Amino acid sequence: MSTSRQLEELAAKLAQALPPGLKGLRRELEDNFRAVLRAHLDRLDLVSRERFDVQAELLARTQQKLQRLEQRLDALESRSASNTSA
Repeated sequence: MSTSRQLEELAAKLAQALPPGLKGLRRELEDNFRAVLRAHLDRLDLVSRERFDVQAELLARTQQKLQRLEQRLDALESRSASNTSA
């Protein structure tokens, strides 16, 4: 579900939760809820779940590659150390 749709649903739920005396202002308050929610969400600098998952996968691959390179370096250093002691 998109963030925009979720925001619309949340604003509608907030408006529906209003006390009976404020039902006449429901549409105006719903618009205000929507504007306030959107302004606060924009300030949070959020990323989509898809983008997060892509970055997490990239990080995992990078960590694996780094681990392989560290192992390779250790093997080369061991080989070098044994050649200099002989």
